Amino acid sequence: MTTVTAAEALVTQLRSYGVEYVFGTCGHTNIALLDALGPSPVEFVIARHEQAAAHAADGYARATGRPGVLLTHVGPGMMNAVTGVATAALDSIPLVVISGDIPSYYHGRHPHQEVNLHADADQSAIYRPFTKRTWHVQRVQDLGRATERAFWTATSGRPGAVLVNVPMDLFNRRVQPYDHPLPVHLGRPGLDEPTAGRIAESLLAAERPLVYFGGGIRDPRARTALLDLAEHLDIPLAHSLMGKGVLPDRHPLLLGMPGFWGVQSTHEHTKGADVVLAVGTRFAETDASSWESAYTWNFPPSRLIQIDLDLAEIGRNYPVETGVVADAGLALEAITAAVRARRSTPLTRPGLRESIAVARRTVFDEAREAGRSDDFPLRPQRILADLRDALPEDAVLVTDVGWNKNGVAQCYELPDQGRFITPGGASTMGFGPAAAVGVQIAQPDRVVVALIGDGGMSAQLPALPMAVEQGAPVIFVVMNNRAHGTIADLQAGAFGRSYGCEFTDPEGRPYSPDFARYAEACGADGHVVATPADLGKALADAIARRRPAVIDVPMVNEPVPTPGHWNIKDIYAGNFPADTT
Repeated sequence: MTTVTAAEALVTQLRSYGVEYVFGTCGHTNIALLDALGPSPVEFVIARHEQAAAHAADGYARATGRPGVLLTHVGPGMMNAVTGVATAALDSIPLVVISGDIPSYYHGRHPHQEVNLHADADQSAIYRPFTKRTWHVQRVQDLGRATERAFWTATSGRPGAVLVNVPMDLFNRRVQPYDHPLPVHLGRPGLDEPTAGRIAESLLAAERPLVYFGGGIRDPRARTALLDLAEHLDIPLAHSLMGKGVLPDRHPLLLGMPGFWGVQSTHEHTKGADVVLAVGTRFAETDASSWESAYTWNFPPSRLIQIDLDLAEIGRNYPVETGVVADAGLALEAITAAVRARRSTPLTRPGLRESIAVARRTVFDEAREAGRSDDFPLRPQRILADLRDALPEDAVLVTDVGWNKNGVAQCYELPDQGRFITPGGASTMGFGPAAAVGVQIAQPDRVVVALIGDGGMSAQLPALPMAVEQGAPVIFVVMNNRAHGTIADLQAGAFGRSYGCEFTDPEGRPYSPDFARYAEACGADGHVVATPADLGKALADAIARRRPAVIDVPMVNEPVPTPGHWNIKDIYAGNFPADTT
């Protein structure tokens, strides 16, 4: 039988799995695989830094729902990608990392760039704390099987990141073509009728029920089932940070986000609920006000029904009355069927929708009112308001961390067709620029905006030349306050001053690179906002031209309103829980 190199066999296997793009960087350990990719339909998206490549692969996966594929080099290459891979892993994003490694026959001898100092070399161990699994391929015959297992593991159950670590000599060894197809159909765990009936009865008997959902509600089937249940029982809905955009912001039952950066009207419902149905959410600290019952969630006396694909999340942070390990869509459909079997006519809770509408309009209107300011540098609310006015309804907002993430989640009225993508679990600065490039590659016809701070843009400058090289017309909107603004504000509030958080020149004056000129140097368009009216004009120009563009927007450092609580403020004040002193 005809043989091929393992690299050629692997590329054919990737094609059979529907892989369109591989993101990464080159190195002496992976150029055999790059050579095999060259004549194939699978495109290689080269980055100037591995973290940028990882974020771009992550963004592509979030936009398509299919696994992103990342190719890295040995040692410093795969270590540079750690932050990006961990960001995807903590947000349950399917990501397959293929890393080149030192030759198999030099293991432990410390060849060039091997990770080896105090123990036997094992670079894959670096990824084990956050990936679902790592494979160190020791025989070329095992590469196809390991790759099949990697794609299956990354996409099944709770999605996540995986690593296939390949000694470089294996890529050049000859093998028979791999034959390891993925399963044709991926089944998911549903909800048994007795448990669905139990949950239905709890919701029907509740006086103040609430549904809380997170990023685990991704597919259309789950969203449809969620709405069907909520509308039949007239139950208010709250979303986590990662749940923003799952349902239209205008939906009459949607309260908004709870927690540190949530809104007060949402807390009135979360604290007062007698039964909470939580679906696809892990009750993250910031969404739960550091789990302190005085602010957001109050279990008990509230009773918790929790549905998640990952059994480790059931009861992790709050006591659970009914725990369910199941696919969100299947579980919600089963509960809705059980509810309808017990009550065929929809429930109506007098005044509920009206009170929610008033509260939501207040949040959005107050942000809009603040956004009317012609102060310069611009207030962050003005930046969000101008974005909302300029962007098409189906635009994708990819944020970094700070005002761009928290402010959008709290008070940006996302259009029904819009999309909000943000780093949740790791809250990674530098995610936005490169992730937006991956999103744009996945959805070339949509307007994609990287809404980022100057700190985030500085952290991932390589994203801009990547956008230019790929012809990806991402609009990078830099909210520039010449500081790590959120942390500077926290420090000033806790200690009376900010030190080490603001960017200054040797004379102590506020400093920032000229991001617009950097854009032009890279071959993109650059816009400097010098007056309040300039932002709208620059956005209109960037949308019309469909080229990579940077819009540098001077912004005041203004904190996001924080109706919830974050325990770090107690720590700064010297107030600690009794069990830690």
